[in-house]
Amino acid sequence: MSRCGVCGVRASSFQLYRNKFIEAKKSDLTNPEVVEAQKNCPGALVFFKTRYAAVVASRVFQSSNPMLWVTDLAPEPRDVYWSNLWIPYRQIWLRKLATLAASIVFMFVFIVPVAFVQSMMQLEQLKRMFPSLTGLLNKSFFARVITGYLPSVTLLLSLYTVPPLMMLFSSIEGSISRSGRKRSGCLKILFFNIWNVFFVNVLSGSVLNQLNVFSRPKDMPTMLAELVPKQATFFITYVLTSGWASLCSEILQVFNLVYNFFSRFVCCCHRQNKEYVYSFPYHTEVPKVLLFNLLGFTFSIMAPLILPFLLVYFCLGYLVYRNQILNVYYPKYEMGGKLWPVMHNAIVFSLVLTQVIALGVFTIKRSPVTAGFTILLLVGTVLFNEYCRHRFSRIFEAYSAQDVIELDRDDEQSGRMQEIHQHLLDAYSQTPPGEGSSRGGSQVPIELIMEDPAQEASESSQELCDTVQEVSGAIHDHDHVVEDKAHSV
Repeated sequence: MSRCGVCGVRASSFQLYRNKFIEAKKSDLTNPEVVEAQKNCPGALVFFKTRYAAVVASRVFQSSNPMLWVTDLAPEPRDVYWSNLWIPYRQIWLRKLATLAASIVFMFVFIVPVAFVQSMMQLEQLKRMFPSLTGLLNKSFFARVITGYLPSVTLLLSLYTVPPLMMLFSSIEGSISRSGRKRSGCLKILFFNIWNVFFVNVLSGSVLNQLNVFSRPKDMPTMLAELVPKQATFFITYVLTSGWASLCSEILQVFNLVYNFFSRFVCCCHRQNKEYVYSFPYHTEVPKVLLFNLLGFTFSIMAPLILPFLLVYFCLGYLVYRNQILNVYYPKYEMGGKLWPVMHNAIVFSLVLTQVIALGVFTIKRSPVTAGFTILLLVGTVLFNEYCRHRFSRIFEAYSAQDVIELDRDDEQSGRMQEIHQHLLDAYSQTPPGEGSSRGGSQVPIELIMEDPAQEASESSQELCDTVQEVSGAIHDHDHVVEDKAHSV
C-alpha cells in the first residue's frame, strides 16, 4: 500500500497496489514514465499481517544503496503528522541543521531581554537609566516591587514567545509523527530555559559583562559557587510567578473557559467534538518542571531557602497535573515514553551541575579532601549515566520481539487480527472515519497486506532484491534522482 501526496479527500488519499513488487518486474522499467512514477513518491505506508513482520522489515536494509530505500516504523494512526510526509529524505538533514542554527541564534538573541531583566534588579542602575523615577525608587515599597517582583514577571512574559517559535522549528525539521515533533520542541525549550533562564541570569550580573566567562574554564566551579547564591531572591520570585501562578491558571483554564462560552452562547455550537479538546502540553510543562528540578538541586547547597517553595510547587503540581490529565485533557495520540530519556538526562545534568558547584564551594573553603571526594562522586554520576544509556536506551528506540509476538498471538487467539486488517485503510487516513467521502466501510483486501517476512524469507527477499536492482538500474540509465522516503508499519 502506497500513499502519494498529502492533500485531497479520503477517496483519493490512498492508492492500492496489488503485489506491487511482482508487477514492477513485469512492467517496462526502461519507460521514462515508470521511472518518473518511482521518483514522484517520497513516502509510502506498507502494511504487514503481524507486528513482528513490520518490526523485522523496518530494521532490515531493503537495498545496498542506503539512499534508495529508507525504512522505519511508522507512528500510530493518530500520531501521523501528515503535513511532513511529502518531505524528501535528503532534505531532512538540511532542515535539522537549519532549525538547529536558528534555535541557537534565537537563544543568543534572547540574551538582550534577559540582560534588561537583570538591569531592573539593580536599583542604582535604574536611577541612572530613568532619572525621572528617582523619587519613586527612593520609596522602599516601590523599590522592592520593581527590583524584586517586576523582573521575574517581565522574564515570564517574554518567555511566552518561546514555545510557539520552537514548535515551528520542530515542524520545519520534518518529523512525520506528532510525538516526535513534541519531543523535539520539548528539547529545544528545555535547552533554551537552562541557558537563558538559569545560566544567563546567573552569569550576567558580573561575569558576562567582563566577557571572561569562557576565557577561564577552570575557574567555572568557583564562579558558579560565588554567583549562584546572589540570584537566590530572583529565582524564589520566579518560582512564585512561573510555578505557583501557572498552577492556578492551569486549574482555571481561563482561555478555554472563554472559548467555550463563546462557542456555546454566542456561536450556538453545542456539539461536543474531541478535535476541539486540547491535549496535554508536554512541550511546555515538562521543560518547566525540569527547570525547577535544576533550581532545586543547584540552590540546595548555597541557598536552601528556595526548597520549601519548590516542595509546595511539586506537591501541588502532582495534584493539579494528575487531575488535568485524567479529567480535562484528551490524549489525541500516545507519546510512547519518548520523554523519559529527556527527563533522565536533565536530572543527571542537574546532579552533575550541583556537584560542580559543590566542588567550587569546597575549593573556596580550601578543603582538598572534601573536593577530592566530590570529584569521585562526579565521576560516579557520569558512569551511572553511561550505564543507563547503554543498558536502557534501546527500550525507547525499538520494540522488543517478545512484546510484539505476544500481542500478535493474543490478537490471533481472540479473533481481532482479521478486524485489524479490515480497518487499516480507515485508520491511516487524513480525515476521521465517517467524514469526507462516503467510502466509510472501506476495507483492505487481505491479499494486499504483505506476508510475514520470516515465513517467506527466501522468495520475498529474492524478488525484492531483483526488483530493486532493476529499478535502480533503470533510474541510473535515465539520470533520474530518486528521492524516496518509505515508512514501514
